[in-house]
Amino acid sequence: MRVYVNIEDKRWKKYKIDFDKIANAAVLAKYKDAEVSITLVNDKEIQKINTKYRKINKPTNVLSFELSDDVLLGDIFISLDTVMREAKNENISVPEHTAHMVVHGILHLLGYDHINDSDAKKMESKEISILGKLGYKNPYADNVCNDISCCPGEKVIGPTRRFFHTGFGRTVLYVLCGAIASLGFAPFYMWWWTVIGIGGAYLLSIKHLPGHSGIGKFFRVFPFGAFYAMAMFWWVLHSIYVIPELATQFAVWTVPGLLGIGIIGGIVFSFPFLAISSVRANPACRPFLFAATWTLILWCREWVLTGFPWNPISNIAIENVYVANSMSLYGALGLTFVIVGIIAAFAEIINNRRGIMNWFSLIAFLLMGVGGVLYGVKNIDSATQGCQNNSPLVRIVQPAQNASQKATYSRVAAIQNAHHNIGVMTSIAAAEGEYDLAVFPETAYPFVVTDGDMIKMASIISKPVIIGANYYATGKLYNSLLVVNSDGTVSHVYSKSHLVPFGEYRPFGNIIPTPGQLTPGNGPELIEINVVGSNFIFAPAICYEIIFSDSLIPNGQTPNAIVNITNDNWFGQTPGTYQHLDMVRRYAIESGLPIIRANYSGISAFIASDGNIVAEIPINQAGHVDGTVCGAHKTVYRMLGRDMCMIILLIISCLAVMWISGVARNRDA
Repeated sequence: MRVYVNIEDKRWKKYKIDFDKIANAAVLAKYKDAEVSITLVNDKEIQKINTKYRKINKPTNVLSFELSDDVLLGDIFISLDTVMREAKNENISVPEHTAHMVVHGILHLLGYDHINDSDAKKMESKEISILGKLGYKNPYADNVCNDISCCPGEKVIGPTRRFFHTGFGRTVLYVLCGAIASLGFAPFYMWWWTVIGIGGAYLLSIKHLPGHSGIGKFFRVFPFGAFYAMAMFWWVLHSIYVIPELATQFAVWTVPGLLGIGIIGGIVFSFPFLAISSVRANPACRPFLFAATWTLILWCREWVLTGFPWNPISNIAIENVYVANSMSLYGALGLTFVIVGIIAAFAEIINNRRGIMNWFSLIAFLLMGVGGVLYGVKNIDSATQGCQNNSPLVRIVQPAQNASQKATYSRVAAIQNAHHNIGVMTSIAAAEGEYDLAVFPETAYPFVVTDGDMIKMASIISKPVIIGANYYATGKLYNSLLVVNSDGTVSHVYSKSHLVPFGEYRPFGNIIPTPGQLTPGNGPELIEINVVGSNFIFAPAICYEIIFSDSLIPNGQTPNAIVNITNDNWFGQTPGTYQHLDMVRRYAIESGLPIIRANYSGISAFIASDGNIVAEIPINQAGHVDGTVCGAHKTVYRMLGRDMCMIILLIISCLAVMWISGVARNRDA
């Protein structure tokens, strides 16, 4: 067979490689009159070819173009840069690895392929045989020895490596990446697993998704989002089993509920990976595209079914006070954008550390992170301002009665429990110590309240009270926060506007049963009450309303604090309870406001405007904690607003992509 060698990168000349001998060793005698062209290039040239003909915008080791002719077999292109890197990693010489690439390329021209496991084994077996005749070792064996029998570890490592190169193996990797990515959040706080999980899925996507069809890409990456969502949100279904009567009715929905979480998560979290594998862009652009898409999804989650923006990636940094306080500049959206962008940029460098623009992307995201941290330091300082003022001394009451004690379907038992619970809460509130205002949790008052009702708990302790209760008016039932004067009269009613889907209202009518059907309130407002001769202004928030960024404070106003009443009894000591507290800490940082949080079963806490927990009552511990609030201020994020920050992030992404693309075009010109 005649072999024509074209050297386009002069560095190849220093390697004395007998391409004629190698190519002829790879073909049968019937091809003695055939011809093949081998072009020796570098990464830059092979990337252009790869992009043009395979729509994969990255360099590779070898490309073969079959002509389907017994005489003119085709063309082979081999990149020296990639061959050198791979030879170094495999601890072999450049000529030896080049021989493997030539044999691999010739076999492609002869019709061999490695799309599925069966074809791959045939092709690998043929390569091993040919290279053995040329005096080279098995390229698929462990580097320590030539014979697989002398490497016991290879019996495990080899099949494992080959398994993860199969379609099913990569699916398993996506599953693992999704599951471990959930470990960065409370109560685990192993942020490095979230980084590894997202980064691993990103690398899988840029290496393997580009060659698939649109639907193929979706099904490949779907397992990541599905298991990421299930690992994060399984605790939601714990609520079914808290009350025996509810468990009897709703237990049948456990498996469908978990599958539903997985399906929705798989769809939602597929978009960032599909974006980077579907759009032809310079690799350095992909981190901006990935971060923008991920952040946009987080933003969109604030709207669907009244929204559920739980666990933004920013929350993995909540224990690092300086990084977390960068949210005072650009919010959870901005910190998520920075963290996800850094992960993606690192992945691109791992994939190709020679790409200069990849380093630019990483530096750009790091600079945004540093800018956030510097502003965060200012926010931490602001959280201590004004703490010498005479603010009211607040007592948070946590009754910590279990769910069966709090609510039951038995009418007689319900009345008995209600009076018992009132007694428990009143005794805790009346415990020794002076204070000015008592705050009780969500639905702590066990009776439905109507206009004109008296709340005797307040008159017993002779203190003004903030307490949660179900409120009935004009034929509608609300989940409400009541402000009660010290004589027991109700002076103000705030009703929850962000209702929990499937818990407080039916999103799909009666298709899926729901324990309650409540009416939403009118939205954010400020409440002003007079406490010991001074006005205390607060923004009310019931339960998970606090997780909605930029949702509680009317424009242009700054209250003294946020009062968040909630009931996490439904979730016990599952991760959900701890994650809910972190969502509250995030809101304090974003808004620059301290938060008074009363939780029925825990965790109740005073939270400073830098997200620091000043004092708390642990889960399932009945008791009270007294404290004051201070340090309320306006942050840049609260002045800009969530939507404006989202627009700015999208503009930054577009400008970065345009600039990187322009630089790349100029370099190629």
